[in-house]
Amino acid sequence: MTKNLPPFADEIIIACDHAGYEMKEFLKTKLLKQGFKIIDLGCKSSENSVDYPDYAKKLCRKLKNECGILICGSGIGVSIAANRFKHVRAALCYSASLAKKARAHNNANVICLGSRYISNNIALKIVKSFLSEKFEGNRHESRVRKLCQ
Repeated sequence: MTKNLPPFADEIIIACDHAGYEMKEFLKTKLLKQGFKIIDLGCKSSENSVDYPDYAKKLCRKLKNECGILICGSGIGVSIAANRFKHVRAALCYSASLAKKARAHNNANVICLGSRYISNNIALKIVKSFLSEKFEGNRHESRVRKLCQ
């Protein structure tokens, strides 16, 4: 992946629940090798059950100009939790094309993944697509502003 990235994408905050742990570790390893700075907020194991809202909140409270990756079993729980924060535009994506649209049209700053529904390699393709796309602005700007109200 080339570093033709949005301004926030050099630093990535990542968090997950127990179901997303293996995918988080896979993505973290791949992204670190590509030169990204990763801030890992947990969880630290797949062994013990943890509550996904706690990790989504942790990420959203820390999120400023970075982008975020949240992972749980379906991706639905973390996306609901993340979108409770006004400064967060979290998109649940199961394909690279959805990730591109989330960035281009919605200026998403958090991508949510479901570890029980996609493979690690598909997740990596989705994340690469998310990180390489820029917000189109123009007709989308007023819509995105409304999301932050």
